[in-house]
Amino acid sequence: MKIAIIIPAHNEEQFIHLTLDSLMQQSLAVTQIIVVDDNSTDRTFEIASSYSTSLPIKVVQTLSSAENVPGSKVIHAFNYGLAQIDLADFDIICKYDADLIFPSDYLEQVAAHFRSMPIGDWESSSIGMVAGHCSILKEGHWEIENQNNPDHIRGALKAYRRECFQQIGGLQASIGWDTIDEMLARFFGWQVVTIPRLHVKHLKPTGAAYNYRSKYLQGEAFYKMRYGRLLTFITAAKMAWNKKQFQLIPDYLKGYQLAQKKNLALLVTEEQGHFIRTYRWKGIKSKLGFNAKN
Repeated sequence: MKIAIIIPAHNEEQFIHLTLDSLMQQSLAVTQIIVVDDNSTDRTFEIASSYSTSLPIKVVQTLSSAENVPGSKVIHAFNYGLAQIDLADFDIICKYDADLIFPSDYLEQVAAHFRSMPIGDWESSSIGMVAGHCSILKEGHWEIENQNNPDHIRGALKAYRRECFQQIGGLQASIGWDTIDEMLARFFGWQVVTIPRLHVKHLKPTGAAYNYRSKYLQGEAFYKMRYGRLLTFITAAKMAWNKKQFQLIPDYLKGYQLAQKKNLALLVTEEQGHFIRTYRWKGIKSKLGFNAKN
């Protein structure tokens, strides 16, 4: 399978060589890597470019705001990288972060899952997205990051079957993009698969570089995905508990209110929003021990 990897990178001189080293050591070779140096002020471009003789890599530069606003900055950079390739030439499209260390068989395992259920398998829907899980270093040990859900692919590790990527309309330049993509994939009948024992080292904690002014944006994302107030509250409470940051609950609720007051554009249709709410409520009931039919 032909694999294209797009890596948005902003001031990643400390880590990007580790990411590219791990991609160079893959048992299944990548077809094309696009590194998008997004307004970096360090040696990111120089370091990435030094791999031109050892990897099928193209390094491009784009200028965006230096402010790391969740969703919009990284996806604008990703889309700039996407424009450098012809989608028709590839089977798998990946959006990977520039602070990851992949095990040597990572791409091989991801491709094997895509191959296991090709398009045209009438027994069940085809696999549209695949990933492993992020692990972070805690007290000298690599542990699964506590924001991982068994059915959720982290934004750092996205890999899409090309046809799925095209059907969901690519990636939304908004916070919540890494939930919208997989929800739309499920809406269109694709399977979203995570590989339990396939762990990737995530060198920076999720959200570590986010600006304080971004604190309301998660609530905005819930509004744009048509969660509704009650589901927003429950989801905010769960996220706050996982992060042990309980101020997030009023922050997220205020973000939802502000988005509603501004009548911001919604990112999913009414039918898609109904699907997302139903999926979320089903998951909540399952965790509470209720039968999905109740």
